[in-house]
Amino acid sequence: MKDQAIEIARTIEGRIVWTSERPITFEQFLDLSGNIDMGLIDGVLVQQEEARLMSHERLFGWLICLLSGYVQYKGLGIVLGSRTAVEIGAYGGRLPDILFVRQERMDIVRQKAIYGAPDLVIEIVSPNDRPSDIIASETDYRSIDVPEIWFIDPPKRRVLVLRKRADGYAEETLSTSVLRSETVPGFQTSVEWLFADPRPSQFDTLTSLLARDAE
Repeated sequence: MKDQAIEIARTIEGRIVWTSERPITFEQFLDLSGNIDMGLIDGVLVQQEEARLMSHERLFGWLICLLSGYVQYKGLGIVLGSRTAVEIGAYGGRLPDILFVRQERMDIVRQKAIYGAPDLVIEIVSPNDRPSDIIASETDYRSIDVPEIWFIDPPKRRVLVLRKRADGYAEETLSTSVLRSETVPGFQTSVEWLFADPRPSQFDTLTSLLARDAE
């Protein structure tokens, strides 16, 4: 880190924890995170030590291209990737793998970060992600009232879907069938495709989605 007030405290179970004399703010986090995969949790920077697996990156690439192509064609809003910070609070921030913001809410999309709840957040679980990491991410996204959250878990070949309701969040776990988004009208994908190797062509899949909408 360039800021001399920040120093490596210790490495814990594959995580590098960065601390300072005072809690790190979200605005400081934006300056410090750069291209490093990290989150800001209660004023402490927590960095993934291991690089993402190729399987993670291939799924990320397939899904973000499919979703962003659909959203752009339909004029629904914006899809952004894992280098886009989301403010959780004054001392909290996350870098979701994929996020979507509706066109009507583009005011929360700023030059350096998203200041407000994205309409959809997608996280791809890695083998080195501990259950506590996933729970912490879910808790943060719930705390800012993200309407729809997907946790895609390739090791377990399932998807946890959380959708905001008047009385809290409804949860659904899918290992087969079709995964449909409520916040991106008309967008869907087969759950099996998320874990297939190889996956269907992005172009053919997108063309099929758009053709179905046109019927």
